[in-house]
Amino acid sequence: MVKQTFGLIVGNRGFFPDALAKEGREQVIKVLEDMGYGVVTLTPEDTKFGTVETWEDARKCARLFEEHRNEISGVIVTLPNFGDEKGVAYALRFSGLRVPILVHAFPDQNTAMDITQRRDSFCGKLSVCNNLKQFGIPFSLTTQHTENPDSELFKEDVSWFAAVCRVVNGFKNLKAGAIGARPNAFNTVRFSEKILEHHGISVEVADLSEIFARVGKLADNDSRVLAELKAIKDYIDTTGIPEEALVKMAKLRLVLKEWIEETGVSLISFQCWTSIQENLGIMPCTVMSMLSESLIPAACEVDLTGGLAMYALQLASGTPSALVDWNNNFNDDPDKAVLFHCSNFPKSLLQNPRMGYGDIISSSAVPKERAYGTCYGKIPAGPVTISRLATDDVSGKIVGYVAEGEITDDTIDTFGGWGVVKIENLQNLLYVMCDNGFEHHAAMNLSWVADALVEAFEKYLGFDIYWHNAE
Repeated sequence: MVKQTFGLIVGNRGFFPDALAKEGREQVIKVLEDMGYGVVTLTPEDTKFGTVETWEDARKCARLFEEHRNEISGVIVTLPNFGDEKGVAYALRFSGLRVPILVHAFPDQNTAMDITQRRDSFCGKLSVCNNLKQFGIPFSLTTQHTENPDSELFKEDVSWFAAVCRVVNGFKNLKAGAIGARPNAFNTVRFSEKILEHHGISVEVADLSEIFARVGKLADNDSRVLAELKAIKDYIDTTGIPEEALVKMAKLRLVLKEWIEETGVSLISFQCWTSIQENLGIMPCTVMSMLSESLIPAACEVDLTGGLAMYALQLASGTPSALVDWNNNFNDDPDKAVLFHCSNFPKSLLQNPRMGYGDIISSSAVPKERAYGTCYGKIPAGPVTISRLATDDVSGKIVGYVAEGEITDDTIDTFGGWGVVKIENLQNLLYVMCDNGFEHHAAMNLSWVADALVEAFEKYLGFDIYWHNAE
C-alpha cells in the first residue's frame, strides 16, 4: 500500500497556554510518523510553534497545503488547547483541498485545571466544528470527543480515517473500463454513465471484437505470451486444463493488461459470456481473478457499478475484493445465505483454489471444451463486508448499501467459488435490497470496513447509502 501523507493543522489560541500547543504538536506528529504516515505541517519557523491562530497563519498553512496537494490524502485538525476556529476554517478553505478532514481534541485532566494548564479543547472542538459547518466544509470526528494521541483509540481512529481518505481519493477522477456488451438477459446490471460522470467517474469502453482482434495477432510462442502463461500456471492449479486453453488465457491477459495501461482505468467490467466462449473458446475468469488479486478489480457480466463497489472495498481494506451472487438460502437459517459465482474470485479469497470450467454455461450454451478457465474454491471463514453501488436514474444519484457479517465454516456440495455468509437481521437487508431494486450481485471483502465506507460514500462522495444494522 502506498504511504499516505496527512496535512496537520495544530490549533492555538493566545490566551490559552502556548506550551500545550507546542507539546501537543510534537506529540501528534510523533504518533502519526510512528504509525508510518507522512506529515505536512507548519514549522516553528513559519508560525509560533508551527500552529495556526491568526489570519496570516491560516494563509501560510493554506499555501503549504496547496504546494503539497498531490501528496496530502487528508487533513487532521488537532486542538492541544481551545484553538482558533476561524484560523482553522480559513486555512482549509483557502488551501483548496477537497480531502477528508478529521477533527481531534486533547483531553483535560481534573488535576490540571488551573489557568496555566487547562486546555479547554473540549469546548474549542465544538467551535471549530461549528465554523466548518458554516463554511460548508465536510469533516469527520474521532470516536470520543477528546482523546489522548498516545491512546490506542486515537490510533484506531487515525487508521479508520486513513481508510476513508483512500476511498475518497480513489474515487477522484476515476476511470473504469467496460469491455463488451451487457449480456442481454441481465437488465439488472444496467447503469448510467452520465450519473457516474457527474460524480467524477469516467467510463472507457471497448467492444469484445477489438479484444479478440488483438488476441488473434499474438503468436503462441511470443515471449510476452509465454511469460503470461507461466504467470497463470504459477497463480493457480491448472491440473487437467488443456494447454491450448491456457495459451488463449495468456493472450487475453496480455491484451487486457495492455488495454488497462493504455486507458488508465483502475477497474474493469467484462462480458464474460457467451461471446467469449463462442469466439475465443475460454472462460475469462482466471484472467479476471488475477487482475483482482493484483488490485485491479474485475467484475463479471459488465457489472461496472458492482466493480466500483469492489474497488471501494479494496481501497478501504487494502486487500482484493470479489463480486458474488446472492444465490441461495441456507436451509432454514434466516441469517445465513450462500454466496456464489462461477467464479473469478481472486485466489486470496479461496481455499485451495484450482482452475475448472464453467459448469453452468457448459450445461446449456457451449461445450465444456470451450469453457475452461473458472476458479473453484471455498471462501475462507472470517469477517466480511458486503457492499453494492448502483445508479438511480430517477433521482440522479449513486445509491448503495453496506453490511458486515462473517463467512462461516459451513459446507455445501457445489462447484465454482462459494461461501456461506451470516449477517444479523439478514432478512431485513434482503427486504431493503428487493424494495429498492438492488442487483443480485454484491461486492465482498474479507474485512470489516463498513464504517469507513459509509463515511466516505455519504459525507464526502455524496452517495445515498443504506448501512445495515447501523447503530
